[in-house]
Amino acid sequence: MTVITVRRATRPLALLVGCVLLIPGAQADSASMTFFVTSNGPGDGANLGGLAGADAHCKKLADAAGAGNHTWRAYLSASATGAEAAVNARDRIGKGPWTNAKGDVIATSVDDLHGANNKLSKETSVDEKGNVIAGRGDKPNRHDVLTGSQSDGTAFAGDDDKTCGNWTKNADGSAFVGHHDRMGLDESAPMKSWNSSHGSKGCSQDNLRSTGGDGLFYCFAAD
Repeated sequence: MTVITVRRATRPLALLVGCVLLIPGAQADSASMTFFVTSNGPGDGANLGGLAGADAHCKKLADAAGAGNHTWRAYLSASATGAEAAVNARDRIGKGPWTNAKGDVIATSVDDLHGANNKLSKETSVDEKGNVIAGRGDKPNRHDVLTGSQSDGTAFAGDDDKTCGNWTKNADGSAFVGHHDRMGLDESAPMKSWNSSHGSKGCSQDNLRSTGGDGLFYCFAAD
């Protein structure tokens, strides 16, 4: 009888301890997040207020998710203009490693991020709240992610606009995008690229949505 009494008394205690141990873990995921896809854009198409405006949007979303204790940078390239040199997305985001809101390490370094073995997918390229973002086959499809970048994370050369005026236009122009779900229109590697798949039809919110986007972009903690 004594043994039975002890088991009944310790079982609730064990459950209570388990619950207590789960709480810090849940809080740590948000605090340790160093990568996410924006759950929404600023709402003005590809006019993000330039690189500074995009960085501020990353910080705003990270703050709301409890991960504001980092220097957040948008994964966006900018073209050379006059005296201004081009900016490469890969040079803005720190050294890594980077972890999503679910605790998954998506890349250990800049080279790993731009290599064949990164862990980016629809399931891991989640937003700042840990939610999976709709991709190809979902309605609406939101898998186009603004980058203005080549597959190695560098800016495009030449006069063709691939950054919607370095992220200041919401009408004419075009923005190069990647696919957060690694799904393309065909099986070729470029079309399935997370950061360099195709150009948008234009820079407005409607234009971005017409090709399967919504003005979303990647955010990385650079510190």
